[in-house]
Order: sequence, then structure tokens, then C-alpha cells
Amino acid sequence: MKFFVVHTYTGREKKVKELLEKAIKMQGKEELFGRVILPAEKVARVRKSKIVTEEKRLYPGYIVVEMEPVEEALKLVTSIPGVTHILGTKQRPLALSEDEVTAICEQIEQGKDRIEPEAPFEKGETVKVTKGPFAGFTGTVEEIIPERRRVKVMVTIFGRPTPIDLDFLEVQPI
Repeated sequence: MKFFVVHTYTGREKKVKELLEKAIKMQGKEELFGRVILPAEKVARVRKSKIVTEEKRLYPGYIVVEMEPVEEALKLVTSIPGVTHILGTKQRPLALSEDEVTAICEQIEQGKDRIEPEAPFEKGETVKVTKGPFAGFTGTVEEIIPERRRVKVMVTIFGRPTPIDLDFLEVQPI
């Protein structure tokens, strides 16, 4: 079996993967197919002042399918709604080399480790609050809690040092 790149409509990659896997099982063609890979990584994003983990496509509009390069398998893949074509020519699709497949799998694995970014500052560093009721205040980092993505900053309010607990995204180094 070899790996082939299948072009899909952008944004439909996950649905195409699901439909292809379902069609393979329903038609009993498991012997012609191996893995169906959706190259994606998990990233942390800010939505409505909250950090949300979501999937980011490494190659938007493409999935990787391990299959036998026979006409029966090629027709099954191209019959899936959302698939535009298999890369290569119609008569001879282009197979990926083992090095290319390994590189894609490594990218996916590396993406799993990037969910928890490190704090962009250190204890004792002066930072500026950028969001929330204390926006505009400057203070000193007292404590960093990386697993919760929180930082405790000591700011001076009315002449008194006051600790405030903030998200990493609510402060920036000066």
C-alpha cells in the first residue's frame, strides 16, 4: 500500500475523512485501504476572553490516504462528496514517498506537544496589564502557574501593593 494526497474542499477535510472511512467499511474494501490521515495539530486560541483548544489543519484542503493504487480504490475515494481529486494525473495518481509520510506524521506529533506554551515572562519581571479592570496598570510578576496559564502580579493601587491573578494573555512584558 502507498500513501496518496486527496484534495478536498477546504473546511470539509474532517467530514470527507469520516465519509471515506464509513464507505470503506460499508463496501467491505478494508483490504484496499490502510490509514486515513487528517494532518492537524491542536492550538490554544482566545475566544471571548477564554483559552480554547482547537484543531488547526496543517494542510487545509488535503487529507492523506493509505491505499492500493487500483482503479476500484481510486473510484471509491473520488466518489466521496467533498473530494475534488487525487493529486497526480487521472491515469496515474502521485504516491508520497516514505520520507514525506514520516515528515507529515512527525508534524502531527510535534503539534500535540505545543498546546501548553510557556510563560512569556519570569518571576520579578515588570509587566503591563492589557485587559480587564486593571488594564494600564504595571506591576511585578510574583508567581507563575503554567499549568493553569495564570500569573500573579503585584500592582500598586491607592499606594498599596495588591496581588491580582491574571491570565497569561492579559499581561505583557515591558
